[in-house]
Amino acid sequence: MEDTTYRLGRGECWLALRAGEPVGTVTVAAPHEIPEGYPAPAGSGSFWQLAVDPSARGTGLGQRLLNLAEERIAALGPSRVVIDTSTEAVDLVGWYLRRGYVPVGSWRWSVTNYESVVLLKKLAAGGHSR
Repeated sequence: MEDTTYRLGRGECWLALRAGEPVGTVTVAAPHEIPEGYPAPAGSGSFWQLAVDPSARGTGLGQRLLNLAEERIAALGPSRVVIDTSTEAVDLVGWYLRRGYVPVGSWRWSVTNYESVVLLKKLAAGGHSR
């Protein structure tokens, strides 16, 4: 819970509600502070904790939250989005690749026990992807 609270405090947290109950979330930051050596351009925006409740999977909610994140990042100024996720999350990495994200390197966070793939996407003005 402490880690989640810390992450939420570093950006805008957006919730998707159904009947007043949360069924999805994404946290957006732009520009995103990246550590030295991280394989992405400084000044990029980012999002994290994009999650959809299992009861809402297959409804397009994940795509809507992704669109929201990209639109907010573009509205806040950055023209690129950088994210990372476990290299072992093959299905998730594939989901991002199909949505225009390109691998630009790898990274190992000191708080994880796995290698992350770093993904980058260029945004057009107004938040629409190119």
